[in-house]
Amino acid sequence: MKPAENISLAPYTSFGVESRARFFAAFRNTDELAALLDWGVQYPLVILGGGSNLLFTRDVDGLVLKNEIKGISELHEDNDYVYIRAGAGENWHQFVLYCISRNWSGLENLSLIPGNVGASPMQNIGAYGVELEDLFWDLEAWHIRDQKTVTFTKSDCGFGYRESVFKNKYKGQFVLLNVTYRLRKKPRFNISYGAIEQELEKMGVKELSIKAVSEAVIRIRSSKLPDPRVTGNAGSFFKNPSVSAEKHAYLKKHFPDMVAYPNADGTFKLAAGWLIEQSGPGPGISWKGFRRGDAGCHDRQALVLVNYGKASGSEIFQLSEEIMQSVYQKFEVLLEREVNII
Repeated sequence: MKPAENISLAPYTSFGVESRARFFAAFRNTDELAALLDWGVQYPLVILGGGSNLLFTRDVDGLVLKNEIKGISELHEDNDYVYIRAGAGENWHQFVLYCISRNWSGLENLSLIPGNVGASPMQNIGAYGVELEDLFWDLEAWHIRDQKTVTFTKSDCGFGYRESVFKNKYKGQFVLLNVTYRLRKKPRFNISYGAIEQELEKMGVKELSIKAVSEAVIRIRSSKLPDPRVTGNAGSFFKNPSVSAEKHAYLKKHFPDMVAYPNADGTFKLAAGWLIEQSGPGPGISWKGFRRGDAGCHDRQALVLVNYGKASGSEIFQLSEEIMQSVYQKFEVLLEREVNII
């Protein structure tokens, strides 16, 4: 199977910035994947999932392959858990809703996160007090060089805050095929984080359910984050940075309103959105709501960089550079991008 040539990548990413692939194809199984990798062995390779955590700053003079491996299956269950496998090309939110409809608990706090299933372990996605690693069982991935399927357990994945071995140690070496999750048959609710409890009260929920928690999360996310179908974005562009207890005490003394959360290791996680909002391109100007051409910082959540129409990837990247510099100048805290840059 021969890939198509000179294809626009804008429709395949949530930022919607214009970038072109020299060669482009989709694969639905390992046979197609192996054939395409063999065809394009001499070209630089980019694997594309849902495109929700990716910013293209240039054209790709190589081969872009879109993962469209689908399928959801119930592998087995015991007294407490059910083990569910999903293809890496399944839409994440639709998969979450599928599990909720069967009353399988655990994923509800991760509702409405954009992207596909394959990105969930790669990024170790998390929201509202739940991390992917809490629910992960194992995954299968295709080793590009050895042309074989390899199984990764939780300990193999090296999960960290928005990190896994697939973003560093094994970057570019594997293509994720499917992910298996261990979900609870009896719900265990996690509603203490963020505004979930308040949202449930607003909704008038009398009897707690995973569907109600999911709906509350969807409402909160929708009120804060722009819809990428309307305004190009990749959700949170930066990670929340962690600092030492000493650094936290120093910052708290000079910035009493600073938002921070204690980590288990004694460090403190700072709210990157707050740091960005308190910084800006000039005196008295905040990054929140800032716009230069069609590249900007969202007016409801400073952590989200947006494409208002025809911004280029390099323009959005340059804006992120300036934000990082201004935050460091004011707080001496170095932000790290959560979005992958190509």
